[in-house]
Amino acid sequence: MRTAYSVETVRAAERELMARLPEGALMQRAAAGLAVACGELLGRVYGTRVVLLVGSGDNGGDALYAGARLARRGAGVAVVLLSPERAHQGGLAALRAAGGRVSGDALRDIACADLVVDGIVGIGGRGGLRPEAAQLARAARESALVLAVDLPSGVDADSGEVRGEAVRADATVTFGAYKPGLLVDPARERAGALRLVDIGLTLPEEADVEALQHADVADLLPRPTAESDKYRRGVVGVVAGSARYPGAAVLAVAGALRGGAGAVRYVGPAADKVLAHFPETLVHPGPPDKAGRVQSWVIGPGIGDESDALAEVLAADVPVLVDADGLRFLTPRQVRERTAETLLTPHAGEAAALLGRGRDEVEAARMESVRELAAQYAATVLLKGSTTLVAGADGPVRVNPTGTSWLATAGSGDVLSGVTGSLLAAGLTARDAGSVGAYLHGLAARRAAGPGGAPILASEVADHLGAAWRNVTD
Repeated sequence: MRTAYSVETVRAAERELMARLPEGALMQRAAAGLAVACGELLGRVYGTRVVLLVGSGDNGGDALYAGARLARRGAGVAVVLLSPERAHQGGLAALRAAGGRVSGDALRDIACADLVVDGIVGIGGRGGLRPEAAQLARAARESALVLAVDLPSGVDADSGEVRGEAVRADATVTFGAYKPGLLVDPARERAGALRLVDIGLTLPEEADVEALQHADVADLLPRPTAESDKYRRGVVGVVAGSARYPGAAVLAVAGALRGGAGAVRYVGPAADKVLAHFPETLVHPGPPDKAGRVQSWVIGPGIGDESDALAEVLAADVPVLVDADGLRFLTPRQVRERTAETLLTPHAGEAAALLGRGRDEVEAARMESVRELAAQYAATVLLKGSTTLVAGADGPVRVNPTGTSWLATAGSGDVLSGVTGSLLAAGLTARDAGSVGAYLHGLAARRAAGPGGAPILASEVADHLGAAWRNVTD
């Protein structure tokens, strides 16, 4: 599992380690790792031109010492000092001693560079870049590879927010631990390829942000045993679709059938359409409380204004996933009064409506928004989007690493609701079901899009869920 820690936690661990090491040793460890990453990004070091953009923080010192190492290996290294009087003096002296120089014409040096190293602002930075730094960052992006030190300058390390102009890097080398902002958009897409350099930090067992990997998902996936039958594996109930949106029912059921439960009960007006596609489905005209026993409910995709079933489903003493149209009729009190788990799966627009704010605000502050929703509803919340996040009332926020922009297509959320609801019925907690469902959904979409990517249909995502499952377990 990939874990990320807040700035406060990382700094506390750094202070504890520095108290046990000779002065400057920790910075030298970071600089050594940074220099190696620079060399790998360049392909070779001798004869290349490297420009360091250096501010007043410790990551400016990391950049200077790394620049000294590159200069000793034959690179031409120039440093642009944005705060000359506050630059790390030891690092600057080391760079000069190795043959590096202070730039006399920043824009000209950047235009000739093979690599620009962003050491402008450290992990404690707040707000966007100042005008001079922003101009240099734009020039670097236009003419050279850009490698960020610890995180791209101008992004918020804890939240992933970008409040103004920020560096857009091809790669980021971060030290000791991932920072939450490196895994969450809008900052994530500015970080490029991530590389973690171990500098010996001792960190708490519980992180602030987690990202599952194949092994974690494989451990969580439900598997039938010799004694299993379809009912022991779990039955998921699906309330979806309407006369206007019958396809939502078909897609939600498609996801549910491939999500690990033993059976799917469909309740709604699109039974004929569902059976035409999936004769395995158990159908019932409703109401939900008369449809038979289930271990979880999925409600909302494509139900339009038919809200009567929501109260009945929420009254059931089983986990409930509420998506799409179901969210429009939901109140915090309804969810807070439940004894079983509730999983809400809004996209940014739906989350904005639930929070009473603008969509742009939610997309700019995804971490804050998902945590606030989880607290307000006392539920687990899966916030869909460029970075899908899963948050409960407490514990780390989970970030899904498998998504693709090709998932921005009609009906893909219906498939996600189905597979996630099926995992709930199979016995996973809301947090695990949301995380695993998003992971498989993203993998399936990547497989459907193929190498290089291409437009996909939501039904194709459902069709590739089995292959995604096998990919994880193999």
